[in-house]
Amino acid sequence: MKSLTWIVRIIAAVILLQTLYFKFTGAEESIYIFSTLGIEPYGRIGSGIAELIAAILILFPRTTLLGALMGCGVMIGAIFSHLFVLGIEVQNDGGTLFILAIITFLCCAFLVFQDKNKISDLLKLKL
Repeated sequence: MKSLTWIVRIIAAVILLQTLYFKFTGAEESIYIFSTLGIEPYGRIGSGIAELIAAILILFPRTTLLGALMGCGVMIGAIFSHLFVLGIEVQNDGGTLFILAIITFLCCAFLVFQDKNKISDLLKLKL
């Protein structure tokens, strides 16, 4: 089960990290998406920062739960944006971004489920 958990961590982190190039360089598709949502450029940069933090946290076993929870949150936003505003297919991408959001959400949800016994510890943390 440890190898499966690591594979899922890597898949989630790689998907989260690979989109950062497009968000941080202001790629045309990213600008289109966030302009359509009415949150360009702050939403694009902000979601990129959140995804970067989530990806890093996912890769460290002590912080996987927190990263996976962040990843679930960000991906729920992406999935809802596709379902209710953007559509499944964005600029003829064949639904690739939507599918990647679903895969990332499922990976993060799996990781949260794996660490569900640590949720109470996370809630007791005093920041």
